[in-house]
Amino acid sequence: MTYIVKDSGSFTPAPAGLHRAVCVDVVDVGVMQGPFGAKEKVRLVWEIEEPMESGKPFLASQLYTPSLHEKANLRLHLESWRGRTFTPKELAGFDLEVVIGVCCQLQIQHNTKNGRTYANIIAVVPLSKGQEKLKPTGEYVRVKDRAETPEPEHNDGSDEVYDDEGVPF
Repeated sequence: MTYIVKDSGSFTPAPAGLHRAVCVDVVDVGVMQGPFGAKEKVRLVWEIEEPMESGKPFLASQLYTPSLHEKANLRLHLESWRGRTFTPKELAGFDLEVVIGVCCQLQIQHNTKNGRTYANIIAVVPLSKGQEKLKPTGEYVRVKDRAETPEPEHNDGSDEVYDDEGVPF
């Protein structure tokens, strides 16, 4: 059987800047090979308030190692988002699913790699006092709730873990 692959076409990354957002998914990505070996990964996905030309909300996502180590990006972003540090009890086991439906502000920065622009989440902070909360639009279907379909192509490339020289063929 032949399986043809091609360039997926153009992709418009989420706009740079500070955006109100709501978390719409937590995805267990499994083990990914990176420059420092294989590691478990989890992806958090947010809808931001700014719509694309189609009217659907932009999606922003970030890959994390599922760790609450004091230097782990996941812990840093969660503590910043919550506005407080984790308690010892929470550090013993934190259910990441509780962030689904929770609003925040995302600081998105554009970076260019190999001629393509990617949207990278550099900060996750709580809404400002008095700021209206966003609700999920319902456009996004959680990965675990989809019928055997691949993850959407909203990947902004920020989770690239190796270049072509790291490909095993």
